[in-house]
Amino acid sequence: MLGGWQARRERPYRVLIGTILSARTRDETTDRISALLFKRYPTPRALARAGRREVERILKPIGFYRTKAKYVTETAAMVEKLGVPRTIEGLMEFPGVGRKVANCVLVYAHGQEAIPVDTHVHRLSNRLGWVRTKTPEQTERALVRLVPRRLWPLVNEAFVAHGKKTCRPRGPKCAECPVERGCRKRGVRPAAR
Repeated sequence: MLGGWQARRERPYRVLIGTILSARTRDETTDRISALLFKRYPTPRALARAGRREVERILKPIGFYRTKAKYVTETAAMVEKLGVPRTIEGLMEFPGVGRKVANCVLVYAHGQEAIPVDTHVHRLSNRLGWVRTKTPEQTERALVRLVPRRLWPLVNEAFVAHGKKTCRPRGPKCAECPVERGCRKRGVRPAAR
Protein backbone atom coordinates (compact mmCIF):
# COMPACT_ATOMS: atom_id res chain seq x y z
CA MET A 1 0.00 0.00 0.00
CA LEU A 2 2.58 2.58 1.04
CA GLY A 3 5.35 1.96 -1.45
CA GLY A 4 8.86 3.37 -1.43
CA TRP A 5 9.49 2.87 2.27
CA GLN A 6 12.62 5.02 2.30
CA ALA A 7 11.65 7.63 -0.25
CA ARG A 8 8.05 8.15 0.85
CA ARG A 9 8.12 8.80 4.59
CA GLU A 10 4.57 9.44 5.67
CA ARG A 11 3.51 10.91 8.95
CA PRO A 12 3.07 7.97 11.36
CA TYR A 13 -0.57 8.89 12.02
CA ARG A 14 -1.44 8.70 8.32
CA VAL A 15 0.41 5.42 7.85
CA LEU A 16 -1.43 3.95 10.84
CA ILE A 17 -4.89 5.05 9.68
CA GLY A 18 -4.21 4.16 6.02
CA THR A 19 -2.99 0.70 6.92
CA ILE A 20 -6.04 0.03 9.10
CA LEU A 21 -8.18 0.98 6.11
CA SER A 22 -6.18 -1.26 3.75
CA ALA A 23 -7.32 -4.59 5.21
CA ARG A 24 -9.19 -6.59 2.54
CA THR A 25 -9.26 -3.58 0.22
CA ARG A 26 -7.43 -2.99 -3.05
CA ASP A 27 -4.51 -0.59 -2.74
CA GLU A 28 -5.92 1.82 -5.32
CA THR A 29 -9.18 2.11 -3.38
CA THR A 30 -7.37 2.49 -0.06
CA ASP A 31 -5.19 5.28 -1.45
CA ARG A 32 -8.18 7.15 -2.89
CA ILE A 33 -10.33 6.83 0.23
CA SER A 34 -7.44 7.68 2.57
CA ALA A 35 -6.82 10.88 0.60
CA LEU A 36 -10.49 11.84 0.95
CA LEU A 37 -10.50 11.05 4.67
CA PHE A 38 -7.32 13.05 5.37
CA LYS A 39 -8.54 15.97 3.30
CA ARG A 40 -11.69 16.15 5.43
CA TYR A 41 -9.97 15.22 8.74
CA PRO A 42 -6.27 16.17 8.47
CA THR A 43 -5.35 15.69 12.13
CA PRO A 44 -5.94 13.02 14.77
CA ARG A 45 -7.99 15.55 16.73
CA ALA A 46 -10.29 16.26 13.76
CA LEU A 47 -10.86 12.56 13.03
CA ALA A 48 -11.36 11.69 16.70
CA ARG A 49 -14.16 14.26 16.91
CA ALA A 50 -15.77 13.36 13.58
CA GLY A 51 -19.29 12.01 13.43
CA ARG A 52 -19.27 8.27 12.87
CA ARG A 53 -21.87 8.45 10.06
CA GLU A 54 -19.83 11.04 8.16
CA VAL A 55 -16.70 8.87 8.42
CA GLU A 56 -18.73 5.84 7.30
CA ARG A 57 -19.97 7.78 4.28
CA ILE A 58 -16.38 8.52 3.23
CA LEU A 59 -15.26 4.93 3.87
CA LYS A 60 -18.25 3.24 2.21
CA PRO A 61 -16.31 2.13 -0.93
CA ILE A 62 -13.95 0.00 1.17
CA GLY A 63 -14.66 -3.34 2.80
CA PHE A 64 -15.98 -3.40 6.38
CA TYR A 65 -16.41 0.37 6.32
CA ARG A 66 -18.56 0.56 9.47
CA THR A 67 -16.05 -1.38 11.56
CA LYS A 68 -13.15 0.56 10.08
CA ALA A 69 -14.90 3.89 10.80
CA LYS A 70 -15.09 2.85 14.45
CA TYR A 71 -11.46 1.74 14.47
CA VAL A 72 -10.04 4.87 12.85
CA THR A 73 -11.98 7.35 15.01
CA GLU A 74 -11.02 5.49 18.19
CA THR A 75 -7.42 5.15 17.00
CA ALA A 76 -7.29 8.87 16.19
CA ALA A 77 -8.42 9.64 19.75
CA MET A 78 -5.67 7.41 21.14
CA VAL A 79 -3.06 8.99 18.85
CA GLU A 80 -4.14 12.42 20.04
CA LYS A 81 -3.40 11.38 23.63
CA LEU A 82 -0.46 8.99 23.20
CA GLY A 83 1.09 9.60 19.78
CA VAL A 84 1.96 6.70 17.49
CA PRO A 85 3.94 4.04 19.38
CA ARG A 86 7.29 2.79 18.09
CA THR A 87 6.83 -0.78 19.31
CA ILE A 88 4.70 -3.61 17.99
CA GLU A 89 3.21 -4.15 21.45
CA GLY A 90 2.23 -0.49 21.79
CA LEU A 91 0.72 -0.37 18.31
CA MET A 92 -1.32 -3.52 18.88
CA GLU A 93 -3.13 -1.78 21.74
CA PHE A 94 -4.92 0.36 19.13
CA PRO A 95 -8.30 -0.71 17.69
CA GLY A 96 -8.01 -2.57 14.38
CA VAL A 97 -4.25 -3.05 14.69
CA GLY A 98 -2.83 -6.55 14.39
CA ARG A 99 0.71 -7.64 13.63
CA LYS A 100 0.57 -6.79 9.92
CA VAL A 101 -0.66 -3.23 10.52
CA ALA A 102 1.78 -2.72 13.38
CA ASN A 103 4.72 -3.96 11.30
CA CYS A 104 3.70 -1.69 8.39
CA VAL A 105 3.75 1.30 10.74
CA LEU A 106 7.15 0.28 12.11
CA VAL A 107 8.60 -0.01 8.58
CA TYR A 108 6.83 2.75 6.63
CA ALA A 109 6.40 5.37 9.35
CA HIS A 110 9.28 4.79 11.73
CA GLY A 111 11.88 3.26 9.38
CA GLN A 112 12.37 0.25 11.64
CA GLU A 113 13.26 -3.28 10.60
CA ALA A 114 10.17 -5.49 10.56
CA ILE A 115 8.41 -7.85 8.16
CA PRO A 116 4.75 -7.02 7.51
CA VAL A 117 3.08 -10.24 6.40
CA ASP A 118 -0.06 -9.84 4.32
CA THR A 119 -1.73 -12.41 2.07
CA HIS A 120 0.87 -11.93 -0.69
CA VAL A 121 3.85 -12.43 1.62
CA HIS A 122 2.24 -15.45 3.27
CA ARG A 123 1.24 -17.07 -0.04
CA LEU A 124 4.50 -16.40 -1.88
CA SER A 125 6.74 -17.48 1.01
CA ASN A 126 4.96 -20.83 1.04
CA ARG A 127 4.72 -21.17 -2.75
CA LEU A 128 8.44 -20.49 -3.19
CA GLY A 129 9.22 -23.07 -0.55
CA TRP A 130 10.92 -20.63 1.81
CA VAL A 131 8.54 -21.62 4.61
CA ARG A 132 5.84 -24.17 5.31
CA THR A 133 3.35 -22.29 7.46
CA LYS A 134 -0.39 -22.06 7.93
CA THR A 135 -0.80 -18.53 9.33
CA PRO A 136 0.70 -15.10 8.62
CA GLU A 137 2.07 -15.03 12.18
CA GLN A 138 3.93 -18.31 11.60
CA THR A 139 5.21 -16.93 8.30
CA GLU A 140 6.50 -13.78 10.00
CA ARG A 141 8.38 -15.80 12.62
CA ALA A 142 9.89 -18.07 9.95
CA LEU A 143 10.92 -15.16 7.69
CA VAL A 144 12.55 -13.33 10.61
CA ARG A 145 14.81 -16.37 11.07
CA LEU A 146 15.46 -16.77 7.33
CA VAL A 147 15.87 -13.25 5.89
CA PRO A 148 18.83 -11.03 6.87
CA ARG A 149 17.60 -8.26 9.19
CA ARG A 150 18.68 -5.43 6.87
CA LEU A 151 16.31 -6.82 4.20
CA TRP A 152 13.23 -7.16 6.40
CA PRO A 153 11.68 -3.82 5.35
CA LEU A 154 11.91 -4.84 1.67
CA VAL A 155 10.16 -8.21 1.93
CA ASN A 156 6.58 -6.94 2.00
CA GLU A 157 6.99 -4.47 -0.82
CA ALA A 158 8.83 -6.94 -3.08
CA PHE A 159 6.41 -9.81 -2.46
CA VAL A 160 3.32 -7.64 -2.88
CA ALA A 161 4.58 -6.34 -6.24
CA HIS A 162 5.57 -9.83 -7.40
CA GLY A 163 2.29 -11.32 -6.14
CA LYS A 164 0.20 -8.79 -8.05
CA LYS A 165 2.12 -8.85 -11.32
CA THR A 166 3.52 -12.36 -11.74
CA CYS A 167 2.87 -14.83 -8.93
CA ARG A 168 -0.86 -14.25 -8.72
CA PRO A 169 -3.09 -16.39 -6.49
CA ARG A 170 -4.82 -17.91 -9.50
CA GLY A 171 -3.03 -18.22 -12.80
CA PRO A 172 0.55 -17.45 -11.80
CA LYS A 173 2.76 -16.54 -14.75
CA CYS A 174 5.49 -19.08 -14.02
CA ALA A 175 6.98 -18.82 -17.51
CA GLU A 176 7.58 -15.07 -16.96
CA CYS A 177 8.84 -15.37 -13.39
CA PRO A 178 12.45 -14.27 -12.77
CA VAL A 179 12.75 -16.67 -9.80
CA GLU A 180 10.93 -19.61 -11.40
CA ARG A 181 13.96 -21.90 -11.33
CA GLY A 182 14.26 -21.60 -7.56
CA CYS A 183 10.53 -21.88 -6.86
CA ARG A 184 9.05 -25.04 -5.40
CA LYS A 185 5.62 -24.09 -6.82
CA ARG A 186 3.74 -25.31 -3.77
CA GLY A 187 0.03 -25.13 -4.48
CA VAL A 188 0.47 -24.31 -8.17
CA ARG A 189 -1.52 -26.48 -10.54
CA PRO A 190 0.53 -28.22 -13.24
CA ALA A 191 -1.14 -26.26 -16.09
CA ALA A 192 0.25 -22.98 -14.67
CA ARG A 193 3.79 -24.31 -14.52
